[in-house]
Amino acid sequence: LYGNELETQIVGLPDNFSLEWPYPNPFNPVTTISYNLKESSAIRLVIYDLLGREVEVLHEGVKIAGYHHMTWNASNYASGMYFIRMNVYGIDNTLRFNKLQKIILVK
Repeated sequence: LYGNELETQIVGLPDNFSLEWPYPNPFNPVTTISYNLKESSAIRLVIYDLLGREVEVLHEGVKIAGYHHMTWNASNYASGMYFIRMNVYGIDNTLRFNKLQKIILVK
């Protein structure tokens, strides 16, 4: 805000559901996970280890439509390969989107 001028930026909604590549990857010990929701939905965003065991639930619940990001701090975990899984569910609890991505923790 400078003087009497106010600058605004209008950002539309995403066209589809997506899970973007984490950044940085490989990482030590924090990475940013970005995802997009074309409509408000129930989501489950989970980290798994190489053996398929659930390591940490990053989010479970309803999120509004839009562009989202969160960080994962893996300082309490061992170096190695992990996976991020994002499931998006519709209002009738049917799976609408599912994606799995590989991330590497290097300490």
